Amino acid sequence: MVANWWRRSFGRKLKLPLDAEGERLDRALDEVRRRGESTGRDRYRQLQTKLILAVQAGVAAALSWLVAHELVGDPAPIFAPAAAVGTIASSIGQRLGRSVELIIGVAVGIAIGDGLIAAIGTGPWQIGLTVTLAIITAILISGHGTLVSQAGGTAVFIAALTPSSPDLEGPRFLDAVIGGAVGLIVVVVLLPISPLRIVERAANPALDELAEQLSRTAQALAERDAGRAEAALDRLREIGTDLERLRDALAGAKEVVNLAPARWHRRRALMQFQIGVEQMDRAVWNSRGLIRRAVVLIEDNEPVPASLPPAVQNLSEAIRLLHYEFTRGWEPREARRAALRAVSDAGRARAEGVELSGTVVVGQIRSAVVDLLRATSISRSDARNLVRDASNGQEPLTVESAPGQG
Repeated sequence: MVANWWRRSFGRKLKLPLDAEGERLDRALDEVRRRGESTGRDRYRQLQTKLILAVQAGVAAALSWLVAHELVGDPAPIFAPAAAVGTIASSIGQRLGRSVELIIGVAVGIAIGDGLIAAIGTGPWQIGLTVTLAIITAILISGHGTLVSQAGGTAVFIAALTPSSPDLEGPRFLDAVIGGAVGLIVVVVLLPISPLRIVERAANPALDELAEQLSRTAQALAERDAGRAEAALDRLREIGTDLERLRDALAGAKEVVNLAPARWHRRRALMQFQIGVEQMDRAVWNSRGLIRRAVVLIEDNEPVPASLPPAVQNLSEAIRLLHYEFTRGWEPREARRAALRAVSDAGRARAEGVELSGTVVVGQIRSAVVDLLRATSISRSDARNLVRDASNGQEPLTVESAPGQG
């Protein structure tokens, strides 16, 4: 262990409390190692979800150059691939709007640049005035980043290159139209992502991490190990990156099913995922509160009823089952049953006797289960009724199918 090496090498010279310093060093190194592993996982997951974008961008760049060069006759159509890549690289879920903004921005830059150059000529102050007016015009039209940047950039090209390269306006505008159109065609027709696959792949890390840390919290409660529960809370605090990536994937999937005819049949399934993601986001917040109070419960030496760790474990199992059944397109019956078992166990724990933090943990379990049931398309009122019945020890009768949307 590092602590032993520290003790042998520096302990006597520094005269420090060796056990405390060694343990602190071990914890620090463990934290560095954990963060390195987390960063590596994040990079790998990002590569998985973004790899298709790199392929789409490469295909769009090649096709747009080919169209502009061979069909339109532009000898050096550098703006077409740039516009195509800009379209692919736009915020996921907003490519159509960004492409329109790109074309409008180019048109604004050409109009302002061409008009001012004819009136005041070229030079440093003319370029500055042209760019300023082009950006002001773009802001008045929309104010969005793509439109403003394209208007300003195009104005620079027109003002700076027109003396040496006349008649730049037409090719620049045509290249922008070709690049934007080809980019959309590649995304929507030629290489559309599989919407459910991309969402499922993005959902895996978030749901697996949530289930894993709840399971560790259940073990921490059973063993009264506050350190393990604190570590689970730290890991769950870092789940925000996975949730953000999941939201981006969902936005991209919605864009595809709205624009690509070949993916229209996935709209219903994607809607189910969207409902689930919105509710699971709330479940994460409730789970953080649950784990936080579990730490306090253990540290304050409050009683841990025998039914409380199984309640948290069943909540973890419900999340795993929800993930499993969603990815297979099944009705999430088993996930609902596990979630209500968690509530039933929590109700027994409350009856066995809990103090302040234990009461909060029971309440957080109930709130998380309401969110989980709503993620399975059960309405808010029905979810609350099911949780209330399960908490009171009544056998749920309506978990086989979703009673209604909420």
